Amino acid sequence: MLRIVDLTLARGTRRLLEAASLTVHDRHRIGLVGANGSGKSSLFAAIRGELPADAGRIELPATWTIAHVAQETPATSRSALDFVLDGDVELRDIERRLAVAHADPAHDGAAIAELHHRFEAIDGYSARARAATLLSGLGYAEARHHDPVASFSGGWRMRLNLAQALQSRSDLLLLDEPTNHLDLDAVLWLEDWLRRYPGTLLLITHDRDFLDAVVDGIVHIEDRRLVAYTGNYTQFEHERAQKLALQQATYAKQQRQIAHLQSFVDRFRAKATKAKQAQSRIKALERMERIAAAHVDSPFEFSFAPVGRTARQLVLLDDVTLGYSGTAPVLPKVTVSLLARDRIGLLGPNGAGKSTLLKAIAGTLEPLAGERRVAQDFRLGYFAQHQVEQLRLEHSPLWHLARLEPGVREQEHRDFLGGFDFRGERASAAVSSFSGGEKARLTLALIVRQKPNLLLLDEPTNHLDIEMREALTEALQDYDGTLVVVAHDRHLLRATTDTLWLVADGALTPFDGDLDDYRDWVLTQKRRERAADSDEDPDVAASRAAPVAPRKARRREEAQARQRLADARRPLASRQAKIEADLEALGDEKAALDAWLASADAYAPEAKEVLKEKIARQGELTWQLARLEGEWLDTAEALERITVTDVRDGPA
Repeated sequence: MLRIVDLTLARGTRRLLEAASLTVHDRHRIGLVGANGSGKSSLFAAIRGELPADAGRIELPATWTIAHVAQETPATSRSALDFVLDGDVELRDIERRLAVAHADPAHDGAAIAELHHRFEAIDGYSARARAATLLSGLGYAEARHHDPVASFSGGWRMRLNLAQALQSRSDLLLLDEPTNHLDLDAVLWLEDWLRRYPGTLLLITHDRDFLDAVVDGIVHIEDRRLVAYTGNYTQFEHERAQKLALQQATYAKQQRQIAHLQSFVDRFRAKATKAKQAQSRIKALERMERIAAAHVDSPFEFSFAPVGRTARQLVLLDDVTLGYSGTAPVLPKVTVSLLARDRIGLLGPNGAGKSTLLKAIAGTLEPLAGERRVAQDFRLGYFAQHQVEQLRLEHSPLWHLARLEPGVREQEHRDFLGGFDFRGERASAAVSSFSGGEKARLTLALIVRQKPNLLLLDEPTNHLDIEMREALTEALQDYDGTLVVVAHDRHLLRATTDTLWLVADGALTPFDGDLDDYRDWVLTQKRRERAADSDEDPDVAASRAAPVAPRKARRREEAQARQRLADARRPLASRQAKIEADLEALGDEKAALDAWLASADAYAPEAKEVLKEKIARQGELTWQLARLEGEWLDTAEALERITVTDVRDGPA
């Protein structure tokens, strides 16, 4: 097991962890969460022995092999496959020793036999197949498995580092933001792979769906301590919310107690007869362990401006062929119509053309054939990696906003930037000092400020933490323009889109299903690809994936059952709503009447006749309210008796 005992960890003068302790048992899968800068990556460095502890210790079994994803990839001429195989250090060591032994004319046959025995024991004969599977799962076409590492771009090299870490036969796997450079298909494959990983896993990621699917425990860095929770991220959020609510209630109760004690002290400290009691209460205040107020506010708060009236069709790509000169078309003969308030999520494997389609919609890529038309009031907001790279590094967020809106007061811009957590000096700092997440946030802020009626988002959550992702999700839910999203964050896709399009095999088609169905489709495709490289029947391999059709049928049946339930409850629900409205109206009338009867005006001599009428009306209202309350209870009981089971099979 991994044991962290009274660990204190600092970066410079800033303490990240202080007297923190944690035990992670063998084969457990733990998600490490906490605010940016809280020390998650530093803890990983300390576990690897790269960052010394200021106090305390980290205990690991001496025999454990630790694997992690390197942050730099050498521009080597070694093939991608060989680079991944290098992740298994013992395998490479045995291969080297065998090569040396065989080259020696006086080689020791017994020693060679022992090396071959160990090679077989570590499953060395299937190592290349495992490495190829990792490359394919992470999106590398088989034709590129033997390409030199130097021929791949930065993001693809990071995938090679990930594949190399997965190839290691590790006992402890440390993964720090492994999904940042992956598309959704690769994320789904990695999720499936990690569920079958036989060792101990520590995972840092801002992808809540990924955490939910992979981990069985959460460790939260909070107030420089390591606080462990059982279950996945959703369970952690629920438990922590309850804990914070209890803490806040306890804090409020203690504040009342402190106020009471302090009030006594302030009143009687100077009185001789009460001085002793006052001193005892002062000591009680000093001994009291103060409870901190619970703080759960997100630093991010922003929204999109209302779009207002807009054309019904914002963009039309009419029978276009999309691609790049000198290469085969990526998407031939595609027609796309984006209507007002469409909310579309684009799915598909890496390289299928999702980003190409967004560029064509945005107008930054001219079609090879066909025509692009846009509405007269077309206002585009386009987030992509190249937009982030176009920020002026020598200038500040305030400068970028002032260039966008030269006539607006600086304070208004500061208030707006505060919603993206650029406050105080950070709003006037040079962008060159920003992290990747801060640059992405600034790019989003500039897009929001332009009040687009069409929003194109290409992997907007890369480098964003969970709180910013949640703030973006909430803002997009309220956005009333047209939205097209490419993202590997399923929570964002699920919460903000209502239509899914699939870009695959040179075509754009509606996807008939949800993200769970898409996961099954992806894993089926990857199993077919893997089987094609072996002797296994592709259909047999594909059958191991969860079938899409039965789940669709089950969901359809459940939806039909819910509809029958709603139909059966509707008359009673309508009756209940009518009773509630009558109760409210009569209750308001009775409250006003009671107030009048309690006033002096009601008993003036000239109000004698009115008083009689009011008293009679009061009695009538009391009777009517009692009758309606009885009817409401009867209706509520009748509603409770109608269950899904009663209506599941439909009418007889």
